[in-house]
Parts: sequence; C-alpha cells; structure tokens
Amino acid sequence: MKRRYVIGLFVIMLLAALLDVGFYTSYHLSRLESVPESVSEPEAEPILPADGTAEKNTGYYLAAQSGYVIVYLGDRQTIFQYTSILLDDLPDEIQSEIEGMKYMRSTKELYSFLENYSS
Repeated sequence: MKRRYVIGLFVIMLLAALLDVGFYTSYHLSRLESVPESVSEPEAEPILPADGTAEKNTGYYLAAQSGYVIVYLGDRQTIFQYTSILLDDLPDEIQSEIEGMKYMRSTKELYSFLENYSS
C-alpha cells in the first residue's frame, strides 16, 4: 500500500514539473516573439502639398442658438463648441452681448467665461 502512494506521489510531482516547464518555456517564447529583432528608424512620411491655406485662430465668438450659448471660431462660421449654458440664465447685459456675438480674444478668456457660467 505504501508503494502505491509513493508511485502516485511521484506521478503527481512529475506532472507538476512538466506543467512548470511548459509554462516557463511558453512564457519565455512569448517574450522573445514580442521583442523586435532590430530597431530601425521609422520611415519618414512623404511631405504632400496641401490645398488651401492655414489661418491662425483669431479668437472666438459667443452666440445664441436655440436658447443656448455656442462658440464659433474667429471666422464666425465654424462652430467650435456647443455648450449647455442657457441664454436665459445669464445676466441681461451678457445676454445682449452674446446676441450680438460676443468676442473672446483667447482660449484662456473663453474657458474662463465658460467655467464661470456653466452650472
């Protein structure tokens, strides 16, 4: 009976050792596959000419649309951001400025305004 337990224990230890070796080799093989063989310089992308012109942002305009404040880029046509600020929640003086497209010189000034009047 003792011999049977010794053989069973030996078989269990042998299986555990084989599993350990299998996991060890698969782990190291996966690590080797993930390491590039040689590090090369990235290829330079070709420079393509662009059609049109790039313009520097010349500020932002606040306007009203459907009772909410929206932000336009300096060209007064491109919407930069929709806000959740209700026009009716603003002081009367600021409401009239926004209805006439209130100008903001910088991003800092714009975000300061939005932060102050957001709920």
